[in-house]
Amino acid sequence: MSTERKYDDEFKKQAVKLAKEVETIAAVAELCVTKSTLLAWVRNANNGLIDMGSGTRTSEESLNLAQHLLCSHS
Repeated sequence: MSTERKYDDEFKKQAVKLAKEVETIAAVAELCVTKSTLLAWVRNANNGLIDMGSGTRTSEESLNLAQHLLCSHS
């Protein structure tokens, strides 16, 4: 059984935005993702692999989703 979590593109987009707002380390702690995962998303966004359009979730909604995902995988 894989322990790899799947995050949708919207979550990744909001995570990248949060990382830019509050610094990567703070975003990692808030979103409960690994630093390497978040840095990969930031790199992908910078390379145009993640569409950074306006998005539909707020940073708070993304944080709530991250907490839900963390709890459901514990």
